[in-house]
Amino acid sequence: MSKKNVEELLIAGGADEKFRMRYDALKTKEEFIALATSDGYTFTLKDLDDVLRESGDSFESFGNPAKRIIWWS
Repeated sequence: MSKKNVEELLIAGGADEKFRMRYDALKTKEEFIALATSDGYTFTLKDLDDVLRESGDSFESFGNPAKRIIWWS
């Protein structure tokens, strides 16, 4: 469990629109973490919150289809 895994996930999402769309469609952080775990990114809710806070990003989604502005490129 680590913040490094969160960062790697956010970079992967920034590089791949189809990957990112799977995560953007999720409603909760718990669903987000469960999908990340199944994709090989293991981290806790605290890790996710810490990385988002440190980067100044918000988990909130907007638009239709839903999008988040958490992805790194």
